[in-house]
Amino acid sequence: MQRYFINQNADSDQRFFITNNEDIHHIKNVMRNHVDNELILNFLDQRVFKCKITAISQDAIEVEPIQELEISTELPQNITICSGLIKADKYEWMLQKATELGASKFIAAEMDRSIVKLNQSKITKKIERWQKIIKEAAEQSYRLTIPSIDYISNLKTLYDNIDGYDYILIAYEDAAKDGEISQFKSVLQQLTQGENILVIFGPEGGLSADEVTLFASVGKQIGLGPRILRAETAPLYVLSAVSYQNELLG
Repeated sequence: MQRYFINQNADSDQRFFITNNEDIHHIKNVMRNHVDNELILNFLDQRVFKCKITAISQDAIEVEPIQELEISTELPQNITICSGLIKADKYEWMLQKATELGASKFIAAEMDRSIVKLNQSKITKKIERWQKIIKEAAEQSYRLTIPSIDYISNLKTLYDNIDGYDYILIAYEDAAKDGEISQFKSVLQQLTQGENILVIFGPEGGLSADEVTLFASVGKQIGLGPRILRAETAPLYVLSAVSYQNELLG
């Protein structure tokens, strides 16, 4: 059964209107739904209901909640993925897969070694496209929330707004080359419910020495195993490890 998100809190005693144009098109024209068909609606407060369509118009789909579903698909921790800009297809693939694996937020950052640069005029359209990819991945993977995405022009902006994270991890290629394995393992074993974790990844050329130094006093350098991972693969490794430690090992 197809899932959709609505930007309101749940209330089993009232009807709701789906007004997102893309969702309306999908419900009407792709899924070819009609009145009395059912769909799954994810609400802002992370409650999930099976709903019945009660009316269809050009501008809205009216639905009535009929059964609350007990679903828990979010990671126990809030993981923010800050990664350097990489080639468009690779970055979009990473956004999709990292959403499926449970990332809570993305920060696209222009870094010292970024080959890809964004003109100011293109940022809004890029974020809109990225957010669409994230939304579709969240629906497909039964997420309860849609991760957000921001853009920053340099890591100094991130450093100046670093408060609010319980752990700051820097995935540094040189740490992996030096055989560092204890830091990430140690953090995984310490994580508790609801903590906020920021993980910083470089672009194709990796993080510069200056960028690593910037976070030296607040973060931990981590290696991600003996193999050197691509920029689009490394975030998926981290999310998979967090999921394994918290959800499979219990």
